Amino acid sequence: MELVYDYMKKQSQLLKKEDAITPDLFTKYNVKRGLRDLNGNGVLTGLTHISCIKSKEIIDGKEVPCHGKLTYRGYDIQDLIRGIKADGRFGFEETAYLLLFGELPDMMQLQEFTDMLGLIRRLPTNFVRDVVMKAPSKDIMNSMTKSVLTLASYDPKASDLSMDNVLRQCMMLISVFPLLAVYGYHAYNHYERDQSMYIHHPDPQLSTAENILRLLRPDMQYTELEAKVLDTALMLHMEHGGGNNSTFTTRVVTSSGSDTYAVMAAALSSLKGPKHGGANIKVVEMMSDLKKSVKDYEDEDEITAYLQSVLKGWAFDRRGLIYGMGHAVYSISDPRAEVFKSFVERLAKAKGRMEEFNLYSKVERLAPEVISHNRKMYKGVSANVDFYSGFVYSMLEIPLELYTPIFAIARIVGWSAHRIEELVNADKIIRPAYKSLSEDREYIPLEKREE
Repeated sequence: MELVYDYMKKQSQLLKKEDAITPDLFTKYNVKRGLRDLNGNGVLTGLTHISCIKSKEIIDGKEVPCHGKLTYRGYDIQDLIRGIKADGRFGFEETAYLLLFGELPDMMQLQEFTDMLGLIRRLPTNFVRDVVMKAPSKDIMNSMTKSVLTLASYDPKASDLSMDNVLRQCMMLISVFPLLAVYGYHAYNHYERDQSMYIHHPDPQLSTAENILRLLRPDMQYTELEAKVLDTALMLHMEHGGGNNSTFTTRVVTSSGSDTYAVMAAALSSLKGPKHGGANIKVVEMMSDLKKSVKDYEDEDEITAYLQSVLKGWAFDRRGLIYGMGHAVYSISDPRAEVFKSFVERLAKAKGRMEEFNLYSKVERLAPEVISHNRKMYKGVSANVDFYSGFVYSMLEIPLELYTPIFAIARIVGWSAHRIEELVNADKIIRPAYKSLSEDREYIPLEKREE
């Protein structure tokens, strides 16, 4: 095996040499690197009714940054959460109905939809034993992807693209994602870390957020506040404008005519990338390092000095990034972070972790100042939703390995809505173009080639 590694290391140097494409070539050929122009604006690749992000407005004919706004089917996410929480309801199921079917449900529609999710929140007989518990992995996203692809083998209509069948598949996956994530974690925790195994059955009478905590905790106990805060996090992560990597992946693979299981496996593979779904983990790790480095949490100068060290690549992971700050679209504010912060504060008070919450608040305020002072900015920078979500998950005693899977449990609703919209409206495969930089070369016989 050592011989294999040595060979791969040698050959990888050739790959780096041959594949190098310098940034100036993107400008020369007017190619949008990462589908974004030099100002960070995304290239339009489709149309959608599902959600919308607003970060700019036109004033006197000029684009001006504004406070961020996120709408689901035209409804402001902040209004949705305020309305649902004012009535003391759980909102995941109601918001999922809105994204899938385009309208807010009435009481009867919501009850029927919620009952249906509870009814189908079950895995095939022996699936946990035969699939989830086999070859457990610390990477729960990989475990979930394996499980999703295997579920296709249990579905006699796996490749049927009729709308009622695709809807059935999407709703089934929405309902069982919490099981795949939490059971995958328990299998890893048992076999790889020698801890006790807990496989609790979901309760069809409980909400998605309640079931996640029920499945995760050994005693199945949780407070109403804990469940409501997790429910809010799921609503905020459910969908985001269609312009993100995993949703684009969903639509690209859907456009090829692939089945629902393959599409969702591809979306999971996209989301697991640390540039997409793992940002909140980096925030938690950075804040942990900050707490070790800063002696006085009240000393803003000391906190600022640490943040400057992070930005200059001298501290934490030395990548020069203050995690949880900034977003590809939002500049002045991320509406998800704004609405989430009040729920985070309530949970921090209940958990006796206000000192830590206040430290997060200081970093939220000081980091944009540090960034704007040290970096040339084409737009403003503010805290994004990932800045607080990791802190929330830690207060909910959710293990680090489940942070990105929790994101997936929420985002599969958006993926499902986009898959359905793509199937309904598009009849062409999404096929982007690439500018070739290779030149024609004459074939050289093997015996005449030199090292």
